[in-house]
Amino acid sequence: MTYTSELRNFDRELHASEALTTGGLSPASLVGAYVDWAIHLVNQPGRRLALAQEAWEDGFTMWKGFLGISHEKPCAPKSGDHRFDYAGWQHHPYSLIKQAFLSAEHWWESATVNVQGVSANHERIVSFTARQLLDMLAPSNNPFLNPEVLAVTMAQRGENIRTGLEHFLDDLAVSLQQESAPLPLQPGKEVAITAGAIVFRNHLIELIQYAPKTDLVRPEPILIVPAWIMKYYILDLRPEDSLINFLVQQGYSVFCISWRNPGPADREINLEDYRKLGVMKAIDAICAITGSQKLHATGYCLGGTLLAVAAAAMARDHDPRIASITLLAAQTDFTEAGELQLFINEAQLAFLDDIMWQRGYLGAKQMAGAFQMLRSNDLVWSRLVRRYFLGLEDEPNDLMSWNMDATRMPYRMHSEYLWHFFQNNNLAEGRFPVAGRPISLNDIEVPFFVVGTETDHVAPWRSVHKIHLLNAGAISFVLTSGGHNAGIVSEPGHANRRYKFHERRRHGKYLGPDDWLQVATPFEGSWWPAWARWLNNHSSAATQPPAMGKTDAGYKPLCAAPGTYVLQR
Repeated sequence: MTYTSELRNFDRELHASEALTTGGLSPASLVGAYVDWAIHLVNQPGRRLALAQEAWEDGFTMWKGFLGISHEKPCAPKSGDHRFDYAGWQHHPYSLIKQAFLSAEHWWESATVNVQGVSANHERIVSFTARQLLDMLAPSNNPFLNPEVLAVTMAQRGENIRTGLEHFLDDLAVSLQQESAPLPLQPGKEVAITAGAIVFRNHLIELIQYAPKTDLVRPEPILIVPAWIMKYYILDLRPEDSLINFLVQQGYSVFCISWRNPGPADREINLEDYRKLGVMKAIDAICAITGSQKLHATGYCLGGTLLAVAAAAMARDHDPRIASITLLAAQTDFTEAGELQLFINEAQLAFLDDIMWQRGYLGAKQMAGAFQMLRSNDLVWSRLVRRYFLGLEDEPNDLMSWNMDATRMPYRMHSEYLWHFFQNNNLAEGRFPVAGRPISLNDIEVPFFVVGTETDHVAPWRSVHKIHLLNAGAISFVLTSGGHNAGIVSEPGHANRRYKFHERRRHGKYLGPDDWLQVATPFEGSWWPAWARWLNNHSSAATQPPAMGKTDAGYKPLCAAPGTYVLQR
């Protein structure tokens, strides 16, 4: 019997239905991972004996501490785990409950990692799912076991529970209506308010040109390519923490791409469309508007990966319009791509393809859910405790509001992105095709300024650092405090900011991440001024700013920034 398109579509529909109960995770991938882990653990009686001994010793230590006959140091929460910060957790019986949970958490970590013979991908899946289950079962999530919830409930005579129920019903109503929750801060009103105009629009992008704030500007404009997985205004929040506003104040003509939020009709838009209709059309427009033959190109997250692809193709094709490249938390090699690798294997990607095929896109909630799972303590469970049990309102800061403003990914493009980069690492290994021919990042001869962040779960800094292996040119590398978002949105004056900096000159010797840490120079404060100095060193003398748009070249200002695409939800 022939496996017809009708039968193939039946399988796709089945997989899309299964995703509703698995959270988008492939059942085959989950079962395969646990079978691999269980078989190898069963066949290692010595390892199981060690785990049994560890469980006994942890339990015995815990009880001795509870009875006051031991001063051995108990299990402590990991750095960044704030679930047990409340003082009540230090007193009985809550201290015993906390220690029992932390001991169990530590034991399961020992049981699920470094089991000899288990594949790295399967180990990540087993460890991750075990951690998710433990996070869900944490005593801090139980109102009858959480001393803070009990104390607040007594003090407020249950008013917090009533308020929490109202919050729950409000959230449930939004969820059942399949609508996006209203944003606390609106683009164009409280955020994304740097003055500018939309000077070009096609089906995929709106190009924003920002109004100058200095009498003179550098002749080389800056193009910012944000990730299409997010709204661009992560880089233009409030004026005081807007990277775009900062660059304009430094005397640069700044342009930024605002991506369309695609729907079902955009299912066949592919990665090449994002390069041609996005990056290349933006470069054409910027050069025409400013009259400059050179520009500084900046890419953030996935936008940085796309920019690297475009720059390599331009170098191959002898297009000299890029003067420098800045990559912000952007990967070019995906062999160590962080916890997102959990979702990357052939079974999972095939399953995800079928989910996206049904709708024509990957939904914003699915994408946001994947990132929330990576930090479920902070982004899921702790929030639920605060909102539903303590009755507290979410504080509407600009970064939280932006984080709620998720986007969709077209089926074809997102599939190509995951297979080419995450699964097969084609860009780093010289197999990624542009216009039918492979590209190499080593063809790029302009200087790089690359930023990694210390606690990035999405683009780990050691992965970002691999650009040193892929390009022999001059690379100035910054490692800044913070995570994928907060490390980049690191305005001058922000408390407790620091960074390290080291420049490798063209054709300089390679330094691995650990060696780089030893030689890099530490600095206190924001890395933004260091980037501005670097840009100045690679720019020409300041001149008169260009006009907003250029009507006679076909780039008439269409509307005020932030435009219309950023408002699509």
